[in-house]
Amino acid sequence: MTEVLGAAELGAELGERGTLVQFSTAFCQPCRATRRTLAEVAAMVEGVGHVEIDAEERLDLVRDLGIVRTPTVLVLDRAGRIVRRAAGQPRKVDVIAALGRAIRTS
Repeated sequence: MTEVLGAAELGAELGERGTLVQFSTAFCQPCRATRRTLAEVAAMVEGVGHVEIDAEERLDLVRDLGIVRTPTVLVLDRAGRIVRRAAGQPRKVDVIAALGRAIRTS
């Protein structure tokens, strides 16, 4: 199982300090709210990126990472190491806390 993700896997550059990765599907209602939450957090914290991946288009990565539902959110440190993962719609406070840990540990 992959534990480190980079631009090649994500199709986007990593944030300087951390990256929020969201796996979504087209008809997933909670994915829309998750997109807004992660975008707000990324905008609040300098150097943090937000990447949304269509799970149906990236089945290879979904299988490699063991993603079983959408939305699934991965919090990456600046090196692309997965430091936290959660399935379902996250609360903003939980995203901020996980991101804080990722930034401190990298």
